[in-house]
Amino acid sequence: MSYVEMPGAKVPIRMWTDPATVEDVAMRQLHNVSTLPWIKGLAVMPDVHYGKGATVGSVIAMRGAVCPAAVGVDIGCGMSAVRTSLTSAAGCRR
Repeated sequence: MSYVEMPGAKVPIRMWTDPATVEDVAMRQLHNVSTLPWIKGLAVMPDVHYGKGATVGSVIAMRGAVCPAAVGVDIGCGMSAVRTSLTSAAGCRR
């Protein structure tokens, strides 16, 4: 399935759904998220809808930031960020 690329502020918004079917409030949320300085990419799935803080059904790729609540406030509930000695290279064995 292909995607539709919508203009965003800092990054394009890639939608795997018909933009005409997305609620206006959800579209505004997507555009707001695309203005954040740490955003690397923004993808929108067919089940996208307005959420608390960020749209449900969106994938927000971040540079130098982690935000569990960006995938749904309930998913981020009770999570915290903890510095470890692990590096990204440690988990990328090919």
